[in-house]
Amino acid sequence: MSATGSTALRPRLLGRATVNAVVAISVLYTLLPVLWLVLAAAKNRDALFGSDLFSLSGFSFAQNLTDLFAMDGGLYGRWYVNSLLYAVLGAAVGALVSVACGYAFDKYRFRHKEKLFGLVLAAVMVPQTVLALPLYLMASEAGLVNTFWAVFVPVLFNPFGVYLGRIFSQGYVPDEVLEAARIDGAGELTMYARVALRMLGPGLVTVFLFQLTAIWNNFFLPMVMLSDQDLYPVSLGLYAWNSSASVSPEYYPVVIMGSLLAVVPLILAFVLLQRFWRSGLTAGAVK
Repeated sequence: MSATGSTALRPRLLGRATVNAVVAISVLYTLLPVLWLVLAAAKNRDALFGSDLFSLSGFSFAQNLTDLFAMDGGLYGRWYVNSLLYAVLGAAVGALVSVACGYAFDKYRFRHKEKLFGLVLAAVMVPQTVLALPLYLMASEAGLVNTFWAVFVPVLFNPFGVYLGRIFSQGYVPDEVLEAARIDGAGELTMYARVALRMLGPGLVTVFLFQLTAIWNNFFLPMVMLSDQDLYPVSLGLYAWNSSASVSPEYYPVVIMGSLLAVVPLILAFVLLQRFWRSGLTAGAVK
């Protein structure tokens, strides 16, 4: 190999090594907290306080799991069901609403359409914590504070999901197919439900996953709206237990075990739906 070829190859190898090093550091940064969580969840309180996570002693995974669902009369199980209702049902309904709104913005002409869509884009930039107090005052006027609906209703409407719905509609639903359905006599609702919605499947799953993650990790809105522990989601319930752990150390192992179980639904959702998610992101990127 000539000196010129060797000189040209060296920067390429250095660049690849740099990229690999950055990727490896990023992976470690992401996985080390998860590894600590898995190891800590399998230890009893003495091993946890002694920072003895890598030894084989103090293994208490089954006991921690039993204590978690027995603590405070099995309150964690209720929190888990609440989170599933808030997140899964809310994400499903919210994804349907967002995709339908995005489809309407894409396929129909109406007065001030682009101005209204500009408001949707502006709403994307508003932090959700800023909206918590107005939502609380509205829920208070409606008599919904400290109820299931005070947390469930606000998560059904997501401006970013509407934006994604319009992008996916542009990429997945050809206007020619809709015109053919109209010629065949299909009504607008029938055409959307039987033709467009099937084409929007990958986009619907993508919006669902974004919604699911956001609602499952939602903390501030339930904290503002709820005072009844029976209505808490997992995130708020674990926060309450962690606050009590400074006085009652027996809460520490169950909080860690509960945190480990709290990430399981998100992992399962992404593993089971990643094929649709990746295809949806690809379509949005190409468009």
